[in-house]
Amino acid sequence: MEQGYVMDKLTAPLWEENQKVYASDTDFRAGGKLSFILDMMQHAADSAVAGMGVSLAEMLRMNMGWMLMTLDVQIGSLPRQGDQLAVRTWCKGTKGPLWQRDYRIFNGQGHEAVSARSVWALVDTTKRKILRPSAFPAEVQFYTGDSVGDIPEKVVIPQEIVLTEAYRYQVRYSGLDNYGHLNNARYGDLCCDALPLTAFETKQLRRFRITYLQEATFGEEMVIQASVETSGGFYVRGVRENKVYFEAHLDMDSE
Repeated sequence: MEQGYVMDKLTAPLWEENQKVYASDTDFRAGGKLSFILDMMQHAADSAVAGMGVSLAEMLRMNMGWMLMTLDVQIGSLPRQGDQLAVRTWCKGTKGPLWQRDYRIFNGQGHEAVSARSVWALVDTTKRKILRPSAFPAEVQFYTGDSVGDIPEKVVIPQEIVLTEAYRYQVRYSGLDNYGHLNNARYGDLCCDALPLTAFETKQLRRFRITYLQEATFGEEMVIQASVETSGGFYVRGVRENKVYFEAHLDMDSE
């Protein structure tokens, strides 16, 4: 995979890398799975941070980690099996303890297929404490030459929306990340699995929004709840007793 920082006319850094879409990345209609899109963005973000001189291994040694808080993904066209994609990401800036990172994904013809904006926090993984941006052990150059949008708003499921249990999920080895928590990208599968298959047979996912509220660790079981289709979309929530792990919304439209 080719990757590295590129400099635009403002001499500010953007991270760009290429990704080929394989059969294992796609669903029964040969379109890229939501979890694949999320994983691709996560990989690009990790690589961009490592490109600043701080690898994931070094962050682990310093008991530092990134906590994804809210993500808003717009999908113009799903990647297809065999596509050669270009993934571009940049750190847009900080607001208090929060960091905003934007993404654009282009297909082989150079057309934008996906864009996204996200909010992160730097945390002390031992004390479970949010750190100020100044605690990051490297100089970060923010890029303002492009913008996907403002900081994404937190997902809040309206009180009038009725959610019912779709299935139960227990965190196992295959879902864990380097910090021993359920990997952020796996939540894409959790949400899509809560929807009826007919939704994917007749519609296309256009927007995915999720807010991560609690980390899920090995062995924890969560109840995945979903709404019926409401104005072309579905609400999904992961809960355990009084603990809410995430809330998400998936917008879909007819092809």
